[in-house]
Amino acid sequence: MKNSFLFLTPILFLFLSCGNSQTSKTVNNQTVSKGSITQAQSELIFDHTKVFPNNTQLAFAFIENGRVKFYGVEKRNDTIFTIKNRQNAFEIGSITKVFNATLLADFVLENKVQLDNPINPYYDFEFNNGQVITFKTLANHTSGLPRMPSNLDFDIGNQDPFSAYDAEKLKYYLANEMDLSFDEHGEYEYSNLGAGLLGYTLSKIGEKPLNQLFQERIFSKYNMPNSTIGSENVSVFLVQGQSPEGQPVQNWNLASLSGAGDMISTAEDLSEFVMAQFKDENKTLALTRAKTHTMNDTSGIGLGWHIRKGPSGENWIWHNGGTGGYTSCMVMNKDKKNGVIVLSNVSALGDPMIHIDQLCFELMDSL
Repeated sequence: MKNSFLFLTPILFLFLSCGNSQTSKTVNNQTVSKGSITQAQSELIFDHTKVFPNNTQLAFAFIENGRVKFYGVEKRNDTIFTIKNRQNAFEIGSITKVFNATLLADFVLENKVQLDNPINPYYDFEFNNGQVITFKTLANHTSGLPRMPSNLDFDIGNQDPFSAYDAEKLKYYLANEMDLSFDEHGEYEYSNLGAGLLGYTLSKIGEKPLNQLFQERIFSKYNMPNSTIGSENVSVFLVQGQSPEGQPVQNWNLASLSGAGDMISTAEDLSEFVMAQFKDENKTLALTRAKTHTMNDTSGIGLGWHIRKGPSGENWIWHNGGTGGYTSCMVMNKDKKNGVIVLSNVSALGDPMIHIDQLCFELMDSL
């Protein structure tokens, strides 16, 4: 993977292999017991996890036919061990965008906003050159906004590269530097800036900090007590994020762009959110999954969620995420009530992070 404003890799590099001259020395000491994962699944986990540095931890949720089971591994002393970590917290990076879109869908169903409404009226200044942006185009990455704002210096050497990007810098960008690459009927162009701007706007509409809106409207509703925004708010064990070399790194604070990737969660909490997707009566979640833009014959996007055709032609709904110390992936098949969640403290700044996406989708295919 090439480092270009990172923090989510929107395209799955399923055929990319990452070499590691030391992986042959890693020992597989996983426990596979009755009622847990299959031997084939444990071998997939080992094959992908052995490339990671020591002290790497992965937490899994397997959802099959509406039933959940959890599994976890940790690499210590070049050995892969089975551990219990369903309630351990990880940064989930850009999976936050799904929750951002869920909040938007809530507001739409309450007639607070409409998807095709512009966000401009919620600001007391004119956007640069009178450009207009709608809620839907922010949620499905068709606004024409770039991946990152031009007045943010994303330095991968900075362990917390977003923390100084406050509301004043965001407003300055909107008023003076914003330049859309196309109009509201444009093509897909993944934008962390767009998602961050959506979250910031929703916070203005809700008249509360984004974390409070998430807590009141999402976390409490979907039984996610150990999810939050901000490492200082975590109430359970927070797994230490790592650099690509396996050194401890600082947790990220996305400041005014919080809605793009600031959430911290657990495999247990996220499994509750996926299980809620299987309930047909939930109109909010159904709205987020409805396709709003087609990218090609096999891929599209709803609100926040990406959509791709699975091996048998069914829709797989998914998102992944990454920060300086963590990488995650979540995929589900609503019709079969299947899903896989993978959380890790594998840095998204190194090539081995691609193994998290590969592993997530291969495990999904194994269900």
